[in-house]
Amino acid sequence: MMGKFASVTATASRLTLLVLTILAWAQGFAQTAPEGQAPAAPAPAPAAQQPSTPKQTAQPPGQQASEEESTTAHRKARPHDYKNWEFNVGGGANLDSGATKTWVRGGGVVGAVGVARNGNKYLGLRADFIFADLPLRDSTQQLALATGARNYAYSVTLEPIINVPVTDLWGGYVFLGPAFYHRAGSLSGSATVPGSACNSFWSWWGACQSSDFTIPISGSFVNSSLNQFGYDVGGGVTRKMPSGVEIYLEYRLMHGTHNNITTDIRPITIGFRW
Repeated sequence: MMGKFASVTATASRLTLLVLTILAWAQGFAQTAPEGQAPAAPAPAPAAQQPSTPKQTAQPPGQQASEEESTTAHRKARPHDYKNWEFNVGGGANLDSGATKTWVRGGGVVGAVGVARNGNKYLGLRADFIFADLPLRDSTQQLALATGARNYAYSVTLEPIINVPVTDLWGGYVFLGPAFYHRAGSLSGSATVPGSACNSFWSWWGACQSSDFTIPISGSFVNSSLNQFGYDVGGGVTRKMPSGVEIYLEYRLMHGTHNNITTDIRPITIGFRW
């Protein structure tokens, strides 16, 4: 009787152990993921909502500085390769020409000053004041029965000028424009009698403007004062010195007229431009 009870008890114990083993294996199988399948990741927490701001593209500091320098350089005026204002002063001698050479000998002293306003490297507008001594020939004084004479002319000119740069050191220019002339003179010791017949010299002198036949009886015919209008054309060459000042050599052809009385001047001058 006792043997049977012990046998039943041992069998029940074995069954209980088998059931526990099966339950433990089933629980482990349920918790183990199938092979090749990754375990599900936990859902990410929702990110905090950021306030919307306009997107700005940041520029490198070097590029930004380069753009600012380029803008500043563009605003700055480009340096001129010419002078806005140019001045000149010179001196020389006059060559006799035209009807004037009949009564005036060459070699009279000439002085000139001027200023030019340049629009660019090639074109400008120039104004000059020119004085020319016009000494009468000895034969002229004899014809006027005079022992001495003083004769001169000055002019004011305004002409467009064309500058022609050839090299960094050498250049040239030409000009053409209108001019105003004033010629004046006086005779000393003249024995000419008022009312005498006019000749070509007295006509050129201006003493016979009121009459083509006789010298006026009244008035000081030994003094001459004439205003004339005409033209002025010429040109020159320049040589730049290390200081930037230019030496120039210039020739002009100047002609004025009024009441068929002419004045011709051919000055050759050398001077400085700056």
